This record gives sequence, structure tokens and C-alpha cells, in this order.
Amino acid sequence: MAVPTIAVVGRPNVGKSTLFNRLAGKPLAIVDDMPGVTRDRREAHGRLGDIPLRIIDTAGFDDADATKLGTDMRAQTELALADADVCLFVIDAREGVTALDEAFADVIRRSGAKVVLVANKAEGRAGLVGISESYALGFGEPVGLSASHGDGIGDLYAAVGEALGEFENLKDDRSEEPPLRIAVIGRPNAGKSTLINSLIGQDRLITGPEAGVTRDAIAVDWFWDGRRVRLHDTAGLRKRGKVDDRLERMSAADTLRAIKFAEIVLLLTDSEHPFEKQDLTLADLVLREGRGLVMVLAKWDLVANRHAALKELQYEFERLLPQAKGAPLVPVSALKMKGLDDIMPAVTRLHKDWSAKIKTRDLNDWLQEMTARHPPPAVNGRRIKPRYLTQTKSRPPTFVLMCSRAADLPESYKRYLVNGLREAFDMPGVPIRLIVKAGKNPYTDGARGGSGN
Repeated sequence: MAVPTIAVVGRPNVGKSTLFNRLAGKPLAIVDDMPGVTRDRREAHGRLGDIPLRIIDTAGFDDADATKLGTDMRAQTELALADADVCLFVIDAREGVTALDEAFADVIRRSGAKVVLVANKAEGRAGLVGISESYALGFGEPVGLSASHGDGIGDLYAAVGEALGEFENLKDDRSEEPPLRIAVIGRPNAGKSTLINSLIGQDRLITGPEAGVTRDAIAVDWFWDGRRVRLHDTAGLRKRGKVDDRLERMSAADTLRAIKFAEIVLLLTDSEHPFEKQDLTLADLVLREGRGLVMVLAKWDLVANRHAALKELQYEFERLLPQAKGAPLVPVSALKMKGLDDIMPAVTRLHKDWSAKIKTRDLNDWLQEMTARHPPPAVNGRRIKPRYLTQTKSRPPTFVLMCSRAADLPESYKRYLVNGLREAFDMPGVPIRLIVKAGKNPYTDGARGGSGN
């Protein structure tokens, strides 16, 4: 039996995202007292007691908002209702039932969805009136709870379990291969949501001409070439000095968290104004986090003499960010559906190199050649002697070099070795970490006899 889907719905500012975070078991959705923080649908896997769940957080329903953004938010909420096995209709117990609650109740009834009515913020006497009023909505007995404190979760478990009567013997499927995690980042209004919608072939994310439409880092599950992929749409990142809004700071922190948990990052830059300082700052951040970087050149249809322009941009990017030498540059036009088929092949090639493991014997043969060609410089009249190189982990490839006088090895020589590794073992664009330590070769002195090699 598939894991049931629960949609958390209601008008703005009733605590939907707080309840979503409670069920997910981690603070995934941005929570703020200002109404209308959530805009896109956000999905996560969580559990309620021993019931595994797929949970959908939704934007607050407001039938009075006639803007395109308001219309798109309502459409996303209605899609969540259609997708859910049970919806948690959340009201504010302290405010009681409002006209907007009643209007949304009509929408839910028309959808035919199963409903569990949740009276949130019910702690103390202030919530008793709202709980009493909520019976009039016609969805049976409400569950009074406090999502922020966790009170009433046991009652919610019982109500959801009853609503999911046909879901028996529910189990988490942990055996399937984990998805390839890709974060899509860039400056505000770079076209990140439009790119994801174009890749997956549906209007999954809200888009608009104004900057700042996306606030949360939204995960979208997708299948490409038979493989599970999880795309993370993120809020645009501006220069730190220009971020003075608390909500924007929270969105930026959410974006940075998405980068840390990603395997590959797609960085969108405007083809007409590429590689501005903020783009380079973001690229450097991705590489310092050890993530694979794919540069996506957006709005490529507006570029003249494209072949020459791409060659020039590749040269310019490697000049400005030499630590990303060989990183793929993929020109696209999301609106015209051009170049999109080149993104995932570039991602999978980079992911394979990012996960590479190299035999220790091959590494040390290579090290001998590199040091013979260009020995480390002498410091204070004494030469540094590299002894042994091994790979300690992948994702990203991390190497430990054992050598005499490790603290004196110049940064320029470390770069020489890193660039040599990248070229010799065919890892273009992959962030490589080289750790230098003082020590002896384990295959010399007394250790050799016990090695078996």
C-alpha cells in the first residue's frame, strides 16, 4: 500500500506551516507571523505516530485576492486537495470561524476530499469558543491542538487514522534508491521556477515577472531516464548588504540549507549579463560546500553569435573562477524550451565524477610523476618530501597527502596537485579537497611487513 498523502490547508496565518513542520519532524517551511508567507506547495515525508505520511503544505486560501499571484496560489491549493487522501482543514481556534473559513469549506466540499477539521492554537481557554463554532462548518468533531507546542497530536493521530481506514499495514519503503538531489539557485528573478516547470513539463511552481515570488526552498520529485530526481527550487539570493527584511533573511537561510543538502547545484545566470559578482559569490559558495556545479546560461535565445559567445563565456568563467575549471556551461531558453535536454546529461556526468573513487596505487604512481616533473620547493634550505597519497572519501573526492613538513607546503603547490588530479583522472568541474598531513608512508618502515602487499 502506498504511503498516504495529507494536505494541510486553510486560510492565511492559521498555523499550517507550523503543523507541517511538526508532522515532518523538522523546520522545513518558513514560519512567520506575517500572513501569506507560503506560496508554493511544499512536500515532505513525515509521520504521525506510527503512520508514515507524505505531507503537503499549501498557501493560505484567500478568495478576495484577484492578482495573478493570488490566483496561482489558489490553483496550487486546489491541486493539493485533488492529490490528497485526507486534508487537514486548519482554522484559528482563538479567532473562531471567519467568513473566509466558510468560503474555503465550500471549496473543500466541492473537491470531495476527506477532511479532518483542526482547530489550531487551542491551548488555554481562549480557544474554546472557536472549537465550539467550528462544528457549524459541517466536518464533524474538530481536533483541538497547538501545533507550536505539540498539544493534541494524539487526538490528531486518532482522527487521521480513522480517516485513513483503507490504509492498512502501512510501512515506509526505505529500500528504494535515494533520489539525486539538485538545488536550483541564482539571483532573484533569474528564472529558477520557470526552469523547473519546463524540465518537469508542468506548472508545478508559481512564477511571475516580479522578483521574490519563491520564498521557501520547494522540493519537487521527478523521474528522469528511470531515475528519481528531487529538484529544490530556492529563493533568489541578493548581496548580504541589501537584505534587510527578516523574511528575506529566512528565505536566504533556507536556500543555503538546500545547497548543503544537494549533490549537484544548477546556478542560473543571465546570458546577457553573465557572471556578475553575486553569481561568482554563489558559485564559490557551492564549491566550498563541496557540491557539483552546473552553470545554466538562461535566456540564451537573446544572444547573437551563440557559438563564439559560448566559447568566450567558458574562457571568462574559468578565468574568474579557476577552482571550477571544467564545470559544464549549459545554455538554455526555458520559455522556448531550448537546451533543456542538455541539462540532465551534464548533471549525471558531473555526479559520476563527483562520486569517483580512485585506487591508491594509481594515485601514488601519479604522485611520483607529478613530483618528478615539478618537485615541491625547498623551505629554509630543506626540501618538502611528499610520501603518500590516498583518497579518504568521495562526494566530493577528498584526498590526504602525507608529507614531511606539511605545514610548509605552499598553497600554489597544492593547487598544482589539485589541477593535476582533475586532469589526470578526468574530473572536470568537480570540487576536490586536498588535506596535507605530516606522517610516514604506512608501506615503509615497520608497517610494510604486515600489509600483505
